[in-house]
Amino acid sequence: MKYRFNLALTPTIILTTLLITGCGSSGDTSPADTVLSLTAEQELGKKLFFDESLSQANDQSCGSCHDPDFGFADPDASVDQPVSNGSSVLGPIPFGNRNAPTSAYASFIPEFVKVTDPIPTLDGTKSNYRGGQFLDGRAVDLIEQAKGPFLNPDEMNNTDADEVVNKVKTNHKNDFEAVYGTNAFDNIDIAYSNIATAIATFESSSEMNPFTSRFDLDRTNFDASEKRGFQLFNTKAKCANCHTSTPDQISGKILFTDFNYFNIGTPPNLQNPESIANPSFIDEGLAKNPTVISNGDTVSERGKFRTPTLRNVGLTAPYMHNGVYDTLDEVITHYDIIVADSFHIAEVDDNIASELNPFTDMGLGISPQEKIDLINFMKTLTDRYL
Repeated sequence: MKYRFNLALTPTIILTTLLITGCGSSGDTSPADTVLSLTAEQELGKKLFFDESLSQANDQSCGSCHDPDFGFADPDASVDQPVSNGSSVLGPIPFGNRNAPTSAYASFIPEFVKVTDPIPTLDGTKSNYRGGQFLDGRAVDLIEQAKGPFLNPDEMNNTDADEVVNKVKTNHKNDFEAVYGTNAFDNIDIAYSNIATAIATFESSSEMNPFTSRFDLDRTNFDASEKRGFQLFNTKAKCANCHTSTPDQISGKILFTDFNYFNIGTPPNLQNPESIANPSFIDEGLAKNPTVISNGDTVSERGKFRTPTLRNVGLTAPYMHNGVYDTLDEVITHYDIIVADSFHIAEVDDNIASELNPFTDMGLGISPQEKIDLINFMKTLTDRYL
């Protein structure tokens, strides 16, 4: 079992610590709205999120690939094994083909839509789609996303919704009926939807979205390197072009993502099990989203993935959709030098964002000290600062 949540950091105790210390926010979040106790539905969702018995082999939960001690990302992922194990009673262990993103702050991602009048980045790149869950937006919202892993043969590998509902009925009957009524299991489709709803409700709680990083609670005391890094982040390094560092218009929070889709010229990861099995494998990202296909937009959307939040980015290695980079140093080098190199081979070599000046031999010119400063700043985005 991979759930290693530290009881010393439960919401109640975090809130008590904030009140005792009088630590205030210098950003968009105040301690008062950072942590709240969970509702009954959120508590149920939390139990379901960390219940390994809801997988085929009783060995995998949502929390297995979204561990709170690792920024709600996969603690076992690496460049050499960039995708998560699935669950199987018989036969080989299944694998997916993408690096599991953090589930923290996913509740702030808007529903998947085609943008009718896309606003370009500072360098003129437009995103034709926005929002949605999974890296390609194929789940319109958090509830639809929560339904997916239970039935995915590469993940929790249950046969059907009926199997999942029966497992929940066996292990969580009283809690489930307390939230959804005594007839909560009478209709399989409704019960399955409520299972996903409970998980999505937990994922929307302050426990998964605490805003307790140093950036939130102690920004005025950044050291010189962290301050330089934040300035670089917003200017020369162009990070904020997509990882927006201003409050989101809907939530009022700084989420470090614009929820848009871009191809950033990521190279293939030859250690991806899919690539090992099929050397010609190419992950076309957004182009494989069913809605995008039905809209006839596959050519313009090849190679694009949704911009992830950078909150807890210091804990969520490896990086990129295929886990090809193991460190933040390598990620910065990618943006600064690699993708601008004439010899760079991207997994998908069209639709690359103009920020990256592909194939021009013109990098961003980030110095070694500036790289250190950027990394030091990004480490201030890790939650549980206190």
